[in-house]
Amino acid sequence: MPAPQDTGKISKPPHLLIQAKRALCPQCGNSSMFTGWIAFRHICPSCGLNYDRYNVGDGPAAFLTLIIGAIVCALALALEFTVFPPFWVHVLIWPIVITLLVIGLLRLSKAALLIEEHRKSFREGRLAATEDDL
Repeated sequence: MPAPQDTGKISKPPHLLIQAKRALCPQCGNSSMFTGWIAFRHICPSCGLNYDRYNVGDGPAAFLTLIIGAIVCALALALEFTVFPPFWVHVLIWPIVITLLVIGLLRLSKAALLIEEHRKSFREGRLAATEDDL
């Protein structure tokens, strides 16, 4: 049986959420994006991609806080108007839920933003070419 021919096609990268959940390097696909829970490596040890050139910043944390805050507010109101729990139940439940969701999803959202920046070749905006660009 003959060996399969290399067609020269580049395989399609995995879905963004799968790649972010596994913290796969956007260039080589190895699981090497983070050094800790949410700290990026400076350089991918497999392919040498410089993660420092991407500006992920605090964007994921801000969006997560706003989105999760809105969801938790809706859930807290639903709980209040259906079960009528005492105030201490809200104080006990919601800070823990918010903290766990934000921290749990922060790694995923940071990885997804870095992967998208790499896929779309996002760079800092500039109004005009400077001497450094030439």
